[in-house]
Amino acid sequence: MTYQEVLDYLYQQLPMFQRIGNVAFKKSLDNIIALCDAMGNPQHTFKTVHVGGTNGKGSSSHMLAAILQEAGYKTGLYTSPHLKSFTERVRINGVELPEQYLIDFVEKYKSLFEEVQPSFFEMTVALAFKYFADERVDVAVIEVGLGGRLDSTNIITPEASLITNIGFDHQNLLGDTLHAIASEKAGIIKPGIPATISLKQPEIEDVFKAKAAEVKAPLYFATDNYQVVLKSHTLEQQVFDVYRQDQLYLSDLKLDLTGIYQRYNLPGVLQTITILSEHGFNISEVAIRNGLATTKQLTGLKGRWQVLGNHPLTICDTGHNVDGINQILTQLHSLQPKQVHFVFGAVNDKDVTTILEMLPKSYTYYFCQASIPRALPVTELQQKAESVGLQGKGYTSVADAVQAAKENAAPDEVIFIGGSTFVVAEIEEL
Repeated sequence: MTYQEVLDYLYQQLPMFQRIGNVAFKKSLDNIIALCDAMGNPQHTFKTVHVGGTNGKGSSSHMLAAILQEAGYKTGLYTSPHLKSFTERVRINGVELPEQYLIDFVEKYKSLFEEVQPSFFEMTVALAFKYFADERVDVAVIEVGLGGRLDSTNIITPEASLITNIGFDHQNLLGDTLHAIASEKAGIIKPGIPATISLKQPEIEDVFKAKAAEVKAPLYFATDNYQVVLKSHTLEQQVFDVYRQDQLYLSDLKLDLTGIYQRYNLPGVLQTITILSEHGFNISEVAIRNGLATTKQLTGLKGRWQVLGNHPLTICDTGHNVDGINQILTQLHSLQPKQVHFVFGAVNDKDVTTILEMLPKSYTYYFCQASIPRALPVTELQQKAESVGLQGKGYTSVADAVQAAKENAAPDEVIFIGGSTFVVAEIEEL
């Protein structure tokens, strides 16, 4: 099989949440257990760090991997979904999975897939575990796909678990209260394994305390121990002073991830690094500083408050739920733009009306539809937008919408592209 034939096989044979949504989500660990059993349980042959949460889990995973790489560890990184190419999901020291490995893997296990009938995600998790085992990584950072308790990644026994913020997303699968969603996310807290919660949210902290007590896991609320103060920020980097137990710990700490929401992720990353250091990892301050200053370069992270061009300033971000969009709007406002040209698309299984109600009526909108079955049809999106007072034209592709924004935006205005990971994935310049 060629690489393209393998991808076609995977996309056509295996139910894919990224493309079709909820029907592809398996509420059981049976399939991933069957796959990994048949492969000799590769997930037990290397150390792991498990990262879950609603927003921030991708950025936090990349920051942790960058620090571990800089500390000299051969570091695996598993994330989802991909933006441009399938191989982005599985990396070692920032290098993407070789296409030939995927071809060989599928050819070897095709009959197993036909027997077990896993989802696309279940197959991908098994692939990552097998690849990391074959390549003998020292440690792998594993990002949860959706939820936690029943996510396919939740068959590892990590050195540490990290849960970022909890917000509303995938309510139809995880529950429609923060309490219910937090309970699903808390499912990655393992017996005796230290767990960190990045952001202390008073209304749900009891969920994590109860779970940690039940499984006798040490629990840390990162913001109790770490305080971060923004000193300066540009479109290329932001600089923080970090306090630990109210003492200055890291002065002038540079991050190349420039979204303002990184200030909520940073305490959780630092707390997790502290835990790893206390459990045998040798991680210097230099490794922390270099890893955070060059995360994008080291791990290939894209689509997080990413500047695509200047004159007009053009930015994209994959934030797609209420909390994510709220942070994006705050950051757009901080730019004090003359006008914002907002290229916006959504998926059909999200509460898009709530998000549309948050968007400023003064922006100029370019509604679009990503080329996946799960995309909300642009005519429907336009109707919903108009019903809450937003005006804009509709485009049947992301490329057409971006082109229209470029033609209309003055050099001193701002173009923003987002609303969905899948809109960002179709940006040609990315």
